Amino acid sequence: MSFSKLLEYAHFLVDGQVSALMENVWSQAKSAIKNTIPPHIYKMWIDPVDYLDSSGNEIILSCPNYFLQKRILDYYGSMIQKELENKTGTPLKFKLVVSDTPSPFKEKEITTLSIQEMIPRQATLPFLENKLLYGRMLRNDYTFDNFVVGKNSDFAYSAALSLASSKKMHQNSLFLFSNTGMGKSHLAQAVGHHILSDRPMERVYYITAEDFTNEMISSIKNSSIDKFKNKYRTQCDVLLLEDVQFLTGKEKTQVELSITLDYLFEANKKIIFSSSQAPGNIPKLNDQLKSRLSSSLISNISAPGFRTRTRILQKKAKEKGCQIPGLVIEYLASELTENVRQLESGLNGVISKSSILNLPIDINLAESVVVNMVRTNSAITIDTIKKLVCKNYNVTVKDLVSSSRKQSIVRPRQMGMYLSRKYTDQPLNVIGRSFNRYHATAIHAISAVERGIKLKNDLGRQASILTNKLDTGDFEA
Repeated sequence: MSFSKLLEYAHFLVDGQVSALMENVWSQAKSAIKNTIPPHIYKMWIDPVDYLDSSGNEIILSCPNYFLQKRILDYYGSMIQKELENKTGTPLKFKLVVSDTPSPFKEKEITTLSIQEMIPRQATLPFLENKLLYGRMLRNDYTFDNFVVGKNSDFAYSAALSLASSKKMHQNSLFLFSNTGMGKSHLAQAVGHHILSDRPMERVYYITAEDFTNEMISSIKNSSIDKFKNKYRTQCDVLLLEDVQFLTGKEKTQVELSITLDYLFEANKKIIFSSSQAPGNIPKLNDQLKSRLSSSLISNISAPGFRTRTRILQKKAKEKGCQIPGLVIEYLASELTENVRQLESGLNGVISKSSILNLPIDINLAESVVVNMVRTNSAITIDTIKKLVCKNYNVTVKDLVSSSRKQSIVRPRQMGMYLSRKYTDQPLNVIGRSFNRYHATAIHAISAVERGIKLKNDLGRQASILTNKLDTGDFEA
């Protein structure tokens, strides 16, 4: 007799027989779930769930605490529902309650984790508040829904979304490259968000090339290189690797990353690379790594056009809860053409000035904000930056372009190359030559200052001071 038929005659059974029947159903469903999810996930979330009682076509399950109850219902409720229906062949409802009462029909006690024991372990799960097993946190707003697609980015967006959505693809790696502020980091993190939302048990690692290098060096010093290798080669389902250009000249890191990528490619894992340059233009990459990067689907993201800039501003204004007149939006979009960050900076400037001075948001206000930004940027040259850096650090232009490796000279030189990259349209090779350095040295210098900004050290503080001077046009101060 089928289970659905047994349920029809359940009222003829004594309570103990009904409970034993339902207990058996949950036991079978639990075993089926165990075979479909990783062991550590099962042990933490499903194993503590016990049969408690039943009422008609509803089975009542229990778990030890409210924390566990919420997580199980949020992430495994549909899976439990599906397995219960598979085992019974009938729409069987379930309820999960918090109870320490063990089932009277359990043949043996199941060991469960206390909340104190559980919290340190759950913090490494990939789906809790978007915290990844390893690496950096994803920005909450960097999702596909929040990305404004235009002709400059439609291919990159489609490729990223396709890779994130498909479980099986002929092309499982994507290489995104663009200048700063065009959206490559947004798309890379959007892939991570989408995968964690759709398949929360997948192991997603979001790191920068610098993170990878530092972690490898640390593992060598601590004699844990095997653990490091195993982590990326066999315990990673999705790798989001940012700022690939900073691998230039790092030979040992390149060799290790190449081997890691071989493992991931062979296992059909998904990989998103991002860089300021195309693979073939990154200097001092070994042939094996360059070949691996070049075998990805490669997409450039260019500066957004007028219509796209308009839609970006409209979306940003809506997110901030501000009503911006259409003429002001169009004015900002026509004047601020460099990248998305400049657009957002202009919009923030208009909103802030309106709020502080209690002025209406109109063309006059927008012009007062934009004219300073545009005039400042047009007046900034590499020579201007050199003079500002020399004045700030009390060195000479001759010192900046010399062969000296003293820290008192190296730091100003790095700052000059960083600011030249940030405030001028000159390519890296031109910036490098302006300071009598190679392309790769310019990349290293920019990376050093960006790291200082993140760490908020003295180099970062100096960058903030000089950036403010350039932003305000205070070149001589």
